[in-house]
Amino acid sequence: MYSTEAPRERALLVGIERGDSDWPLEESLAELQRLVDTDGAEVVGSLSQRLATPNTRTFIGKGKVVEVATAARALNADLVVFDDELTPTQQANLEKEIPGAKIIDRTALILDIFALHATSREGRLQVRLAQSQYLLPRLRGMWSHLASNRMGGGVGSRFGEGESQLEVDRRMVRKRIGAIRAELRKVQDERAQQRKARLASTLFRAALAGYTNAGKSSLLNALTGADVLSYDKLFATLDSTTRRLVLPEGREVTLTDTVGFIQKLPTTLVEAFKSTLDELSLSDLILHVVDSDAHQREAQMQAVREVLEQIGAHGIPQLLVFNKCDLLDEEQREVLTGRFPQGLLVSAQTGEGIEELLVRMEQVMNATSTLLDVVIPFAEGALVQLAHERCTVVSERFTEEGTVLQLQVPPALTSRFEAYMIL
Repeated sequence: MYSTEAPRERALLVGIERGDSDWPLEESLAELQRLVDTDGAEVVGSLSQRLATPNTRTFIGKGKVVEVATAARALNADLVVFDDELTPTQQANLEKEIPGAKIIDRTALILDIFALHATSREGRLQVRLAQSQYLLPRLRGMWSHLASNRMGGGVGSRFGEGESQLEVDRRMVRKRIGAIRAELRKVQDERAQQRKARLASTLFRAALAGYTNAGKSSLLNALTGADVLSYDKLFATLDSTTRRLVLPEGREVTLTDTVGFIQKLPTTLVEAFKSTLDELSLSDLILHVVDSDAHQREAQMQAVREVLEQIGAHGIPQLLVFNKCDLLDEEQREVLTGRFPQGLLVSAQTGEGIEELLVRMEQVMNATSTLLDVVIPFAEGALVQLAHERCTVVSERFTEEGTVLQLQVPPALTSRFEAYMIL
């Protein structure tokens, strides 16, 4: 019997250790290995070098380049993956110095994973845009053997005469970027209409943010009973998903799952996924979901905070949610709660802490609302129904004048009830 499955590519990892980094190199390379595995390749080895700053020509030192080339040949590596983003010049020089192996960086790897996992039309367009933006400045290295040569003579050679192949390709990529942006604007207009409808509904909007593989999709499923895809893989889901959630006192909210973050998240991806990340910046509450069992837990939290600041969402109220607490022993739990007393320990897997999380979400909602005493005439039954659906009803009784309610009213609805206030 013979397997028809294509053999996995063999990857050699390369990283540099900097003295000022908060993220240990071994942990960063371990994460890079998970990224490579997610993308379908097999890691066969890794090399590192301690440098204060990357070499401007080849990222790593000249001697280390020779070592990497030798290791790649010995290990039959198909590709060499660098743990940081390479400049176009560095990548071109490395491809010359390490023949026979494909040279990629962390950014290209993440873009490839995003391309693999994008399912919606918007997600695929966002990835294509980021890929094209990443490719454009790297065309010189890809066409260095043609950059100084003009297109050959003969019939048809005068089409684009005077342009090098590099210039033709740059023009084509720029044209592709323009076309993708135009198509993406149409899709984003549709998303904007959906978002506008949600804003008009006056529902309280909560969103999940967190490092990739922190368990956001699993938590969404646990809170809402949704069936969103959740795998133990990096970037298992990319497209934002919104579900309705009923809190203990009966108020409804929307809860949105968003794309996971990662250290050294490519800026092209942040820009391309802006419409998706807008779900965070337009929310009333962010649930910052953390993998409580992660080795680099606090570094991951900082990576998330940096992206939230980058998209202007850092000022929105947040709840710190430590997921996967079922993997912690008692001592680890005590250390975590001592370090973050405001954090909530939950487990999407077992359901532990879910009820407390719902209560805390309700407390945040009430803190942003106004307490009103109103008398609503019986003829205004729709307003009483609105109070039950969109407000927190503290008390309710019936009199000859109508329904007497004490309500926690969100800002968007205050004007609807002010005319019926008890003075």
